[in-house]
Formats: sequence, structure tokens, C-alpha cells
Amino acid sequence: MPPEQHHAHRPASVGIGDQIRRFREERGLNLSQLAAEAGVSKGYLWSLENDQDTRRPSADTLYAIAKALGVTMSDLMGRKLLPAAAPHVPDSLREFADNEGIPEADLRMLASIQFRGEQPRTKERWRYIYTAITTSRSIDSAGSPSRRESQPKAPPAQVNDQPDTG
Repeated sequence: MPPEQHHAHRPASVGIGDQIRRFREERGLNLSQLAAEAGVSKGYLWSLENDQDTRRPSADTLYAIAKALGVTMSDLMGRKLLPAAAPHVPDSLREFADNEGIPEADLRMLASIQFRGEQPRTKERWRYIYTAITTSRSIDSAGSPSRRESQPKAPPAQVNDQPDTG
């Protein structure tokens, strides 16, 4: 069957093969390059892109192709990623966040914190933890004096002033 007829009989939905071809072409890769990066055969990639009857790739193969293309498996499948379940927000944290106007992203981050299997129980402890996290940002700054001072210093070079007798 000529290629133009083959494509004309494809279902209207975009399949994995179509997605692979689209991302491969967007990245300027040919089949051989993608096959080498993904660790699959060029013929197998060609069949995925062109033959709707090819059996679906395994999860490992799909992951390898997605990784080589710099996309997610969901991208190749034409699906949205499922969001992670939101962590439970204890009442004491909710009260602290409401009183202080904590952004929702920070609230979710705090809700994921546990120390030795337990979350803080009071809004005062949540405040302490949040303050510690927000005020410690300067530690991450590359030019921060506190970072330079905390780095170990090299020991002074030892000078051998003994004559070489060898």
C-alpha cells in the first residue's frame, strides 16, 4: 500500500507512533539517532511510527524513548500527567497558614514535613519551621559570606627545608 494511502486509513486519534515522530522531528533527530539514544532498533522505531498494527511498546521501552526525546511517557501517550495527591493539612498548619497568609505552594510543602514520623502539632512549631526555611535561603546564595566561612579551609602548605640527601 503506498504511504499516502496508508496514512489516509489511520484513525483520527494521534497514536504513540505519531507522537514519537512529532517529537523526534521537532528535535531534529533521525530514526538512527533516536534508536541509538533510546537503545532500540531503528526498524522497531520505524514500525512504531508507521505501522498502527505494531504491538505497543513495553513501559521500559516507552520510558527509554521518552527520555531520549526529553519528554514524559504521558507526552508520548498524548495524556496529561496525573497530579500527585495533596498531602493532608493538619488544622494547626491551616490555622498558621491562614493567619500568616502563607502561599498555597508553601502550605503543601510544609504539609509534607515529618520529623521522626510525626508532623508538628502546634501553629507555633509550624511558624518556627517556616521561619527557619524562609530565613535560610541566604545559605543557598553562591556569594553568601556565611557559605564561604562554613567551607573547610585547606591546611597550610608544609615546607620541607631539609636538604635532599637522596
